[in-house]
Amino acid sequence: MTTVKRDDLRHFTRGISSSSSGRNTEDREPPVTPTSAQPSVFDWESDKRRSKPLDDGTMSFFWRAHTITCLVIAMSYLFYVAILEQPSEDSSYNTKRGLLACAGFFLVFGMTQTPDGVFVRPHPALWRLVLCFSVLYEIVLIYILFQTADEARQLIKHIDPALGVPLPDKDYGGSCRIYDWEHPEDPFHYFKDKMDFFVLSHFFGWWLKTLIIRDYWLCMVTSIGFEILEYSLEHQLPNFSECWWDHWILDALICNGGGIYLGMKTCEYLKMKPYNWRGLWTIPTVRGKIMRALGQFTPHDWLEFDWRPTASLKRWLAMLFITCFLFLIELGTFYLKFILWIPPPHFLCLSRLLFFLLAGGVSMREMFEYLDNPQCKKFGRQSWVITAIVITEVLIVLKFDWETVTKPLPFYIGLLWITIAVGIVLWTIYQFWFKRFILWGQKKNVSNTKKSE
Repeated sequence: MTTVKRDDLRHFTRGISSSSSGRNTEDREPPVTPTSAQPSVFDWESDKRRSKPLDDGTMSFFWRAHTITCLVIAMSYLFYVAILEQPSEDSSYNTKRGLLACAGFFLVFGMTQTPDGVFVRPHPALWRLVLCFSVLYEIVLIYILFQTADEARQLIKHIDPALGVPLPDKDYGGSCRIYDWEHPEDPFHYFKDKMDFFVLSHFFGWWLKTLIIRDYWLCMVTSIGFEILEYSLEHQLPNFSECWWDHWILDALICNGGGIYLGMKTCEYLKMKPYNWRGLWTIPTVRGKIMRALGQFTPHDWLEFDWRPTASLKRWLAMLFITCFLFLIELGTFYLKFILWIPPPHFLCLSRLLFFLLAGGVSMREMFEYLDNPQCKKFGRQSWVITAIVITEVLIVLKFDWETVTKPLPFYIGLLWITIAVGIVLWTIYQFWFKRFILWGQKKNVSNTKKSE
């Protein structure tokens, strides 16, 4: 005796009801789907299932937040300061220690209590620390925003007493000759003067930024666009004045281009690399255990960013937003150190760049998921804080040195940027309004005419 499955019976009865209604099912209108919905590039559900690690006991201990242990350590330090330590009579010393202790307690709380982020290597606590440090940095920026320029310069002297003095004048442009015939003993001295620490920092910086952005076109647009910005703003900041070969050959082609190429090759390697993580105690050999421990500092898996900027208006506007913020972060490095009198090789400049590399990696990952995952309806935490930080830095620059920022652009530079802005607006209208609605309507009329014939 044969049995009829419930699904088969449902389809059978549905077919009877549709045929008895006197209307052919093929004549029914298809379900209306929103035109703005775009299929996602990445399979987010399978990634969630695949990202669950196999645990042999070491993972649970290593990944545990250890909230009680951290609380005991923090309170033990406060007990030592309050009861056992000899009090200091230096009010400045006590103020600095008190502020550092407050910041430290906030960071410990964030590391143990805030939710995990999108990254888990080498430990989720590191990325929770980056998030909390970004909040702390934004609080400091807000405090600086309420000061004057001189007060802000004197404030950072508490970090380094050598700061707070005007930066020495330097000839950044100089002669653009590569070979100097007038100095036969050292004819390449102009070229050697440009080969400093910042050449390597450009190369490795763009290598790391490419690992964050993971897209050739976005990296190249950002690289070339910033060189154009340096040309445009060299009347405001003297260190933007460079030789043509320093702009386009040394920076854009060799340093930036080489870093982008190496970064994309690294992305391709990480994309093709198999990821099969095992627990530490399931590995029999000592060498295998060591390699597994070192592997903890490599990515858990790798996600390729297919931004598809022209897939929808939302993605296109998001890419413009990301590009502008990348420009503002780069410009903020130069304007802040110029306004606050911080020399370029100072550890504050390097610390800010390192912070933006760590926080920017999380922000770009959150932004890609926000654009690509239809189930993601919330702007990421790190992206939210980074946006606030960039805007606050811009406000500090505008408040502290309005005279420099508002220096008018040369006519040809202003005309160039007006042309770029108008071109972007016209292309946006063509791509997302004219092309998708006018041409689509013409195709629909042609198809209706053919059907009527």
